[in-house]
Amino acid sequence: MTAGPLAQVLGEFAAKVDPPAAVRADVPTRILDVVGNALAAYAEKNADAAPAALRVMRRWAGVPESSVLGFRDRLPAPSAAFVNGVLAHSLDYDDTHLPSVLHPSASVVPAALAAAEAGAPGDLIAAIAAGIEVTNRLGMAGCDPDTGANLYFERGQHATSICGTIGAAVAVARLYELDAGRIADAIGIAASMGAGVLEANRTGGSVKRAHCGWAAHGGVVAATLAAEGLTGPPTVLEGRFGFFTAHTGRFDPTAVTDRLGEEWELLRTVFKPYPSNHFTHAGIDCALALRAAGLDPDDVVSAELGVAEPVLRTIAEPAAEKARPRSGYHAKFSGPYTVAVALTGGGGLGVGLDDFAALDPRRLDLAARIEVRADPVASAAFPRAFAGVLRVRTRTGSVLQHRVTSSRGGPGHPLSLAEVTEKFTGNAGRALPAGAVAALARAVGDLGSGGPVSALFPS
Repeated sequence: MTAGPLAQVLGEFAAKVDPPAAVRADVPTRILDVVGNALAAYAEKNADAAPAALRVMRRWAGVPESSVLGFRDRLPAPSAAFVNGVLAHSLDYDDTHLPSVLHPSASVVPAALAAAEAGAPGDLIAAIAAGIEVTNRLGMAGCDPDTGANLYFERGQHATSICGTIGAAVAVARLYELDAGRIADAIGIAASMGAGVLEANRTGGSVKRAHCGWAAHGGVVAATLAAEGLTGPPTVLEGRFGFFTAHTGRFDPTAVTDRLGEEWELLRTVFKPYPSNHFTHAGIDCALALRAAGLDPDDVVSAELGVAEPVLRTIAEPAAEKARPRSGYHAKFSGPYTVAVALTGGGGLGVGLDDFAALDPRRLDLAARIEVRADPVASAAFPRAFAGVLRVRTRTGSVLQHRVTSSRGGPGHPLSLAEVTEKFTGNAGRALPAGAVAALARAVGDLGSGGPVSALFPS
């Protein structure tokens, strides 16, 4: 890559890159996962975020350019990207890149699909690949290389939506076939649009569901403005008053540029097997293993979940909120409750969407007996993997223990294509009949060979 301001380096990458076969094969699976998650969110009975977003976008109206999954509305491309991004992130079931610990596809894919359906002529697969890659690398640059701490999160910032806005802008700018300079401008514009505060993870509120929607919306707007001539500062990322100063305070520039276009962080982005915050997955794995070994949840007197120290703030604190979450959605961010779900029998791929449809009194009672503490082994593995250990004391006085060094779906244990397809089928089947689900899967697969985006949104 040519040396220069980081935005220009990323612009040149996005404008010129022809992804290798492995990346091109992977991207349709990302789209499949996003579409399935969005349709499951559309079908959610207790949803509030996506219907609220759609009502606002309908009221604002505009040129009917792009479609909304499930609802069948046609809206201006930024508005459709917004609603689809809300849907994609609503269930906390979207893919995760490690070590940045962000969810790139839920912002990038909705933005790219909206722009492509609205007529942007570029290579959809290459555009999404470039957008996800940029998102991941911006996230990695904000990780402390010594401690592994995510500097975005340390400041309460949601890296998913902040970096995802820029990644979405890169994807849409590539779809518009802008040159490297204009893509750099789109990055510069998008950097003023990305936002997201994580307090909802800890103490409630449904606004986090909207973060990826706003990122997708901002990405479409930023790229469109760049195409029309608006410009961004060339040093928007590394400058004294730039992106990293604002969001992380310090950063690793080599994480952005090292082997860019040669070594793909996109391929390290893992699919979730469970519809909950990814930090809870190691505990779920441990609980499922103990239950499979014969543990009766009614015999549990107390339990201790050991996880990486940095994740305690998300899944263990405040302790009272996590022991008794205020809704099924907030239960997804509770270490005690998700362990209780797994111990009492989940559905789907082990723990399923129906397990969070409403709070269960039996699970709340069990969650109140589960403490979450820092575990040194899990802390050492973080953020390259989500590890954990669960120790359970039973009525007979025995202590049972299970440890995982990397959660299911994570590094070393990735979901197979068949498992991701099974996840999609279950998710999409909550909103569509079986025949329509199969047709949608074929339409997504056809995108890899230039199939039309419109086939994803049959009238």
